[in-house]
Amino acid sequence: MSSAPSPSPTPSRVHRLPLAGVLRVGRPSDIWFKPALSVVAAVAPPNLTLLALGRLDLAMYTMAGSLCALYAHNRPYAARARALAWVVLGMLGGLAVALVTASLTTDAVVLVTVGALLAAVQKAVCDATRIGPPGHVVLAFISSASLFVPQTLGQVPGHLALGAAAGAWAWIVGMAPGLVRPHGPERRATAHALNAAAAYVEARGSGDGAARSRAAAAVHGAWQSLLSTGARSAPRRALERLVVRAEVALAAPADTEPERLRGWARELRGTGPVPRPDDLADAADELLGVEAALAFGEQPLLRRLGPLAPIALRTALGCALAGYVSLAFGVGRPYWALVTAASLYQANVTLTWSRGVQRVFGNLVGVLVFAAIAPLAHLGQTALVLCCLVLNFGAEALIGRNYWLGSICVTPMALLITEFARFQQPGELITDRVVDTLVGALVGFVAAIAVTNRRAGSRIEQALSTVDRARDHALTILADERPDPGALESARRGLAAAVVDLRATADAAAGEWWQRALPEERVMRAEQAGHRTLAATVRRQGLHCLEGAQA
Repeated sequence: MSSAPSPSPTPSRVHRLPLAGVLRVGRPSDIWFKPALSVVAAVAPPNLTLLALGRLDLAMYTMAGSLCALYAHNRPYAARARALAWVVLGMLGGLAVALVTASLTTDAVVLVTVGALLAAVQKAVCDATRIGPPGHVVLAFISSASLFVPQTLGQVPGHLALGAAAGAWAWIVGMAPGLVRPHGPERRATAHALNAAAAYVEARGSGDGAARSRAAAAVHGAWQSLLSTGARSAPRRALERLVVRAEVALAAPADTEPERLRGWARELRGTGPVPRPDDLADAADELLGVEAALAFGEQPLLRRLGPLAPIALRTALGCALAGYVSLAFGVGRPYWALVTAASLYQANVTLTWSRGVQRVFGNLVGVLVFAAIAPLAHLGQTALVLCCLVLNFGAEALIGRNYWLGSICVTPMALLITEFARFQQPGELITDRVVDTLVGALVGFVAAIAVTNRRAGSRIEQALSTVDRARDHALTILADERPDPGALESARRGLAAAVVDLRATADAAAGEWWQRALPEERVMRAEQAGHRTLAATVRRQGLHCLEGAQA
C-alpha cells in the first residue's frame, strides 16, 4: 500500500536558471476584466473626492484601502467577504505600524529595517493563507512607502480612518457582482475543472502525466470553491454534480466524451441554469458525502507558517539589504528597492529568478512609459488622477498574461503616485527608479541564493507519507462490504488533497538552487497509486457505474 522506502542520500545538484520563455506572453485570464474594473471602481471615488477637496496629498492613505479590491476574485462570495475583510485589516495593520514608526523616527536605516520585517510577515501570512494574487506585494508597497512619509502621532488616527473608509468601499466593490451573478466564482471553477478533465481525456493516449496532474488540481480547486460556501443551495448542488462528472472522467477516461464536458463548461459561462447531467441526476445527492467533506478542515495557521520560514527569512534579508544598498547609493526612495526585492520571492529560487527577470524588464520599459506620459500627467492634478486610473486598469488587465506586462503599467503608476503631493522632476524619478530596480533585483536574488531552503526535500518526504496514509485509509474503507458513504467521501477528498499537495511540493522543491536529488520516481509511483485508489473510490461510490441508483 505504501511507496518504497526512501533511498540513501544522493549528492546535491545545482539547477540551471532558465531564460527561454520567461518573457513569453500567455493567454489572458477568463476574468481579467474583473480585477481591472474593480480597482478602478475602488480607486476613483476616493481619489476624485480628495481632488475636489484639494487634498490629493492624502491619496496615499485612501489608496491603501482601495487596492484591497484587487484580492479574492476567484473566491465564492461568502468566502470572498471574509477574505476581503481580512485583507483590509491586514492592510490597515501594516499601515498602522508604518505610520507610527514614521512618526517616531526619521532614521532611514530603522525605517528600512521595519519595512523589511513587515514585508517578511506579509509574505509568510499571504502564502500560508493562500490569499492569491497580488499576494504580499501590494501590502509591502503601501507599508514601505508609508514609512517614508513624514508623520506625527496625532495624524495617524485620521490617516488610518481614510484607509479604513476606502477599504470598506473596496469591500463593497468586491462583493457587488454577487448581486448579479451570485454563483459566478463557483461556476468558473467548475467550468475550469470540466475543461481540464476534457483535456486529460484527449491526452490520455500520449502519456501526458502533466495533463492528469492539472486536471486533478482543477477538480480539487473546484471542490475547495464549492465547500467554502457553507449552505448547499440548489445551484451549488447542480455544480457539485458537474464536478463529480469531472472526477468520473479522471477515473474512466475511456468512457468519457470530452466534447460533452466542454459543452457543460460553455453553458456555465453565462447566467443561465446550471446544466444537470442526466446520468447523475437521481443519485448524486446520495453518493456525495459533502457534509463529511465540509468537516475536513485545513491545518492551523501556525502549522502552515512553519515551512515558510526560509521564504520569510529570504524576504527579510533581501529587502533589508536592498534598502541599505539603495541608501548607500544616496537614492532618496529606498523603499522602491525594498519592494522590488519583496516582489521577487516565489516558491523556489528558479521561480524567483524568472520573476526577477520579468520585474527588471517590465520596470525598465515602464520608466520609458512614464517619460512619455509625464508631460500629460503634469497638465494638472485632474490629468494626474486620470492617468493613474488608466494605468490601474492596464496593470490588472495585462499582468495575468505575464508579470512584466503588468509592470509596464505599475511602474509609471507608482511614479505618478509620488506626485500626488507635488509635481517632481521626471528625470530624478526615472533615475531613482532604475537604480532601485536594479539594486532590489540583484540584492534580492543574491539573498534568495544565500538562504537555501533545505527543508524542501524533507517536505517531499512528509508529503509522500501523507499520501501513503491517506491511500491506506481509503483502501481500508474500500475493503468494507458496505462502507459508510460519508466516510468514503471524506477519505476520497483527503486523498485527493494529499495527491495535489504532493505535486505542488515536488514542483516547489524541483526549482531550488542547491538541493539534493529529489525522489522523482517515488513521487511518480505515489501519484499513480493515489490516482488508482481515487478511481476505485469513485467507482465504489457509484459515480461511474451508478450501481446504487440501479438498485
